[in-house]
Amino acid sequence: MKKTALPAMLSFSAPDLREQIEALPEGTALIGISTDGRAIAVDLTAECPHVLVCTSSGGGSTTVLRSLTAQFLHQGAHALLLDPKRISHLWARGLPTVTHRGNTAGIHDALVGLGEELTRRLDLTDTELDVAPRLIVSMDSANSALSRLTRYWETFRGEDDPRMSPAVTALEAALWTGRAARVHVILDGTPATSILGAAPHELFGTVILARVSATTWQRLAPLTGPAPKPNRLTGRGHVIQDGEAHETQAIWMTDADVVTWLTGPDDRTA
Repeated sequence: MKKTALPAMLSFSAPDLREQIEALPEGTALIGISTDGRAIAVDLTAECPHVLVCTSSGGGSTTVLRSLTAQFLHQGAHALLLDPKRISHLWARGLPTVTHRGNTAGIHDALVGLGEELTRRLDLTDTELDVAPRLIVSMDSANSALSRLTRYWETFRGEDDPRMSPAVTALEAALWTGRAARVHVILDGTPATSILGAAPHELFGTVILARVSATTWQRLAPLTGPAPKPNRLTGRGHVIQDGEAHETQAIWMTDADVVTWLTGPDDRTA
């Protein structure tokens, strides 16, 4: 297959890119452009409803979470943004349809609330659910966040309380039943099945990998052959969908890009 020369950075301000993004149907977000010239997108309705992002340090996972979450917000979704580093998603603070949590206690409470919201949505009629906004749960640095949540729960778990953190249980429930409730998870990391339960990776219809080890590639993309040689370009990685890996240049969307776009006069969430 002939490869297309891609720019070293695919900026949100590139000619026609914003127009291309805004023309996408609700529930679809552009990840980037592949080396064969195709637009690579995630469709929350047609595919498995969640996205897994896994990169080494500097591989662009935070940028991907920011870009995808912002696109769904622009379409009218609401978002729960879990930011254990506290500074990776400062753009989200103050936006009316985003709940941003950074410390462990706040993330715990937000996920427990997510479990309650999931239960509420599953009791809605089809008509009621159709008008409920999509809820995007974006979790950065998931490995660290889930480990912290587990330790946090142990500090005050009562004798009769479940062993697993109710926050982790709620996230697991969102992965398994989120499609039916219009709840979608974008997760950065490779959380252990010992924390999230059996085979959670099967629930991610889109997996985005960049600068990962051969072992991680085989675990998360076992049907796509051996791991390719890592590309050091910022934002360059592989998107795995339907058992195929597409080398892709991801969109670079800055904090300022997102805030301006989401708070401008044409934004649908305003």
